[in-house]
Parts: sequence; C-alpha cells; structure tokens
Amino acid sequence: MRQPRRCVAAPAALVVSGLALLGLVACAPSSSGSTTVHVFAAASLEEPFTRIAADFEADHPEATVALSFNGSSTLVTQIAEGAPADVFAAADEQTMDRAVEERLVESPETIATNRLALVVRPGNPQRITGLDASLAGSKLVTCAPGVPCGNALQTLQDEQGLELRPVSQEHSVTDVLGKVTSGEADAGVVYVTDARRAGKRVTQVPIRGAEGVVNRYPIAVTSGAREAELARDFVDEVTGPRGREQLAAAGFGTP
Repeated sequence: MRQPRRCVAAPAALVVSGLALLGLVACAPSSSGSTTVHVFAAASLEEPFTRIAADFEADHPEATVALSFNGSSTLVTQIAEGAPADVFAAADEQTMDRAVEERLVESPETIATNRLALVVRPGNPQRITGLDASLAGSKLVTCAPGVPCGNALQTLQDEQGLELRPVSQEHSVTDVLGKVTSGEADAGVVYVTDARRAGKRVTQVPIRGAEGVVNRYPIAVTSGAREAELARDFVDEVTGPRGREQLAAAGFGTP
C-alpha cells in the first residue's frame, strides 16, 4: 500500500513573504504521475488522517494525498496567502468560521469532537492533581491564544476563574505534547486524543470541567481547490463509515 505523503507546513511568517516560499508548504509534484490532492489538517488529526488517506489512495489509484499538519490558525493564514490546499480540516469552529468569512472554503461539515486533557511526566513525579495549586513550581505549557486548544483552555479558565502561568504557549498542540514527552515541561494541556496517542510517555491527569468544553472539528473543500472533485471525494471518505471509524479509533468523539 502506498503511504500518503506528509508535507511540513511552513510558519505563516514565511508564507506571507512571497509565493517563492510556497514550496515549503506544498509537496513537490508526485513522481508517480498521479494527481495530488493537498489536505491541510489540524495537527491533532495526524493519526486518523494518515490512515484515512491510505484508505482513500487504495480506492483511488489515480490520486496521491499530500498531508500537511499544523496549528489550525497557521493553516488558515497559509491558505489565505495562496498555499495550494484542496481540503481544510480545523480543530474548532471558530477557526473554520474565519476561513468561511474570508471565502477560503465551501460548506463546512463537522466530523468529530475533542476535549482537553492535562498530561504530565510518566508517573506524575510532581504530584500534580489538576489545573490547581498543585502546579506551583512546575513548568506548565499550553497552546497560545487564537489556537483552537488555546481558545478551549481560555473558555475553561473563564468558566472556572482559573489563572494559569504557563512557561510557554505553543501554536500547535503537538508542540505542547512534545515539550512534556521530551522533559522540557512538567505538564501540558493537550487534547484527550493526544494523551491517548502518547501512551506511556505521559500520565494523564483529569481536568475538572473539561467535559463541558468541547471542540468540534469541521472539514471543507477549499474555494481555490485545484482538484475539487478529488477533494470532495476525500471529504466523503472522512465523513463516511470508514473515516468515522478511524476517527473513533483515535479517540475522537462523534459530532
């Protein structure tokens, strides 16, 4: 089975500097002669979308799926600046609303839900019990404001009157997780799907009230899709039985 191509999306600052740098966002043309559909997706969707893309390619031998994962807000900026995306999947409705307002996408539909989780070093050596006083003296990492996981955390803080002091705020939830698994941070606020994917590399600590702050993930064909028909077929794959099965297997909730 062919493996879907992964493309590392460049930071937004590099994209806005000119079209000459768009190669940092897109993959090079496929050497197999197949047609490439470019899928820009939230970083937290990497596991299920990689599997979904493999299923799609198996059914569409004429197509190659180029996957680009990054923070949703970064991806919107890249699409707005001309990055060649055919499909966009965001980690929250707020970010997709921005894409709709800027006329970057067509008719989004919700594919999954997710919620926040607190992860700490394996075994929880700092004895952290939640987003509370037990974090004193610990290095906490969160998502930045404007990023879907950061927006969800801000909502939770507002609802519960929490005041957190993270040592850094990242633009991708995978960067938050990486800081904890690498030992750079003692704790990080991610999604339950990320905590599940990390396995024994972290210990998950419950967040009080997290079940009430749910992120809904929308997907849409982009308005400037170069391969619109294949893009719609890919969206159908994601929203169909096999796609939903892969999302559920990765720990995502149903819409």
